[in-house]
Amino acid sequence: MSIAENRRARFDYHLEEKYEAGMVLQGWEIKAIRAGQVQLTDGYVMIRDGELYLIGCRINALRSASTHVHPEADRTKKLLMHKAEIKRLIGKVEQKGFTLVPLDLHYKGGRVKAEIALAKGKAEHDKRNTEKKRDWDREKGRLMRHKVSSGPKE
Repeated sequence: MSIAENRRARFDYHLEEKYEAGMVLQGWEIKAIRAGQVQLTDGYVMIRDGELYLIGCRINALRSASTHVHPEADRTKKLLMHKAEIKRLIGKVEQKGFTLVPLDLHYKGGRVKAEIALAKGKAEHDKRNTEKKRDWDREKGRLMRHKVSSGPKE
């Protein structure tokens, strides 16, 4: 079940490979995520000291947060992956000009996981082509629905 999705990433980037990573979260963040107070659109993944961090993922604290906890909405969250996978990602990001973008947050076995992708930025004309294709698919669906609904009557 998806919690939050970064639909902008699919528009701005060519997605090459997808990975699933665990997240280190605090208790108030889990409660806020369950309440739907999460935004992923400005998020990106950064590599620091051989570890992955999710930056720009905004989790708004609930009003009923504990009094002794001082929630920070834009806190940097550590992502958990196997060391070999992280080394492979580091190699690709440094050598071939790839970047790591978060695609979505979802539940798996009661835990919150982040789906991240190895991606390359799209040029402006690629974005226009994506938009044209989306518009054509929408129009095609409209035409097919109209054709089916106004079919031959007996």
